[in-house]
Amino acid sequence: MHRQLRANGLYIFDQTESALSIIKQLNRLNRIRQFVDLRSEFIIATHSPILLVYPEADIYQITDNGIKLIAYQDTEQYKLMKYFMNYHERMLSELGFAI
Repeated sequence: MHRQLRANGLYIFDQTESALSIIKQLNRLNRIRQFVDLRSEFIIATHSPILLVYPEADIYQITDNGIKLIAYQDTEQYKLMKYFMNYHERMLSELGFAI
């Protein structure tokens, strides 16, 4: 990704985190910051709670009722990841795994 980016650009990405490990997503987050510091702007469609956490990012949620600005902690991605991290055994049980 970073080889094609230039300072002072506008970039639109769709699911840029696909097939990336958590470490690679963190690296991607850092690269985005580096280009924001060079006056670039990003519009990113993502399901990644890691990319959503970008400081001062505006997060918009698209629903059947339209588009609304939403806080990071109110995103489905954040809530689901938090639930999984805190209650992974319960979640596996809810999914039908024998624990």
